Amino acid sequence: MAGRKNDILQEYRVHKVQPTVYYWPEFITEQEHDYLLQQVYAAPKPKWTQLSNRRLQNWGGLPHEKGMIAEPLPQWLGSYAGKLANLGIFQEHTPNHVLVNEYQPGQGIMPHEDGPLFYPTVATISLGSHTILDFYHHRQDVEDNSTAPQLGNQSKDRLFTSLLLEPRSLVIIQDDMYKKHLHGINETTVDDITDNIANLEQCKAEVGNRLERTTRVSLTIRYFAKVLKAKLMIGNMKRSVAAIKAHLEELHPGSCFRSVSWRNRAGRGKVKNL
Repeated sequence: MAGRKNDILQEYRVHKVQPTVYYWPEFITEQEHDYLLQQVYAAPKPKWTQLSNRRLQNWGGLPHEKGMIAEPLPQWLGSYAGKLANLGIFQEHTPNHVLVNEYQPGQGIMPHEDGPLFYPTVATISLGSHTILDFYHHRQDVEDNSTAPQLGNQSKDRLFTSLLLEPRSLVIIQDDMYKKHLHGINETTVDDITDNIANLEQCKAEVGNRLERTTRVSLTIRYFAKVLKAKLMIGNMKRSVAAIKAHLEELHPGSCFRSVSWRNRAGRGKVKNL
């Protein structure tokens, strides 16, 4: 069943990158787009967590390596989790976690890789503004490959491809593109469209365009397998607001959940936020 449903996605596959990226422009209607933004900003103020380069909402539970105490997704998010489950991208699973990020013009995410906490697929719906998602080589991969170009320490030297994410679009990242590369969003207010954008043929923009960013909201939808079956007694384990903020910053250096250093992703040497 899942395999058959995945056939729907083949029309939206991005063929200019390693396996596997799907880009579905206009995945949601204008009415759905406006409804989702309305729901995001109708959330209680305490639901927002302010980080250094953006603010976010965490829905479904707080992911942790020891497990997640699951909380039901609100209906406005659960319906889209169901739509993605019907596409078969999480196999038989239904996504149970959503991270809502808000980016102001000039804000972004330093290059990072997603950690092992989640099923190795990420689906993101973009609201508001466009953005450009950049993908980078790992330094260790380059050093281990004598035939690869010798890249410098700066992230711009490691950039190898990008995706343009338009409002109302869905991007799905799996396989090598999920596991083997860093990804990030440059901190800028204007994006120059170049032929380095792998999905440009699926977008309305053209090479040479300059796109000004406005406020962007992303819905990053995932499946977390290690769910605790019973709620724990909170008691003395109850976190303060400051502790939750610190924990989210640690878990979510980018869209999520583990930062790496250019120096070595294998764990040797000092690991730092990028």
